[in-house]
Amino acid sequence: MLKEFKQFIAKGNVVEMAVGLIMALYFGAIVKSFVDDIIMPPIGMLLGGVDFSDLKMVLQDGSPAVTDASGATLTEAVQEVAINYGVFLNNILTFIIVALAIFMVVKAYNRMKRKQEEEAPAAPPAPSKEEQLLEEIRDLLKKN
Repeated sequence: MLKEFKQFIAKGNVVEMAVGLIMALYFGAIVKSFVDDIIMPPIGMLLGGVDFSDLKMVLQDGSPAVTDASGATLTEAVQEVAINYGVFLNNILTFIIVALAIFMVVKAYNRMKRKQEEEAPAAPPAPSKEEQLLEEIRDLLKKN
């Protein structure tokens, strides 16, 4: 089983796929930072100082735990329940930027492939009628 696993890992496609996944992971992190740290702050400033990651619709306010003088808890802390649509907007923008970047890479790759196919040597042209007749004559002479 270990030998099969080593053979599987040693295949080029698996290694290439692993490198691609690692690159995609870090590319996503870079794009997320680009959106969160470069694009959204100016947009938020233009919209009146809004930080998109702070935009939310609170469904239930949170409250801290209440304790008495002896330190005994009278009421437990309640966490805030909110719909964080600002974070969602950031994620949508991140997705659009990643999708656009991938589209550009695929488009460039397809253009390169098309160019290679055009530059590839074309199949030789079909023989003319005269050449076909000459080949038939040659074949008949070989038989005799």
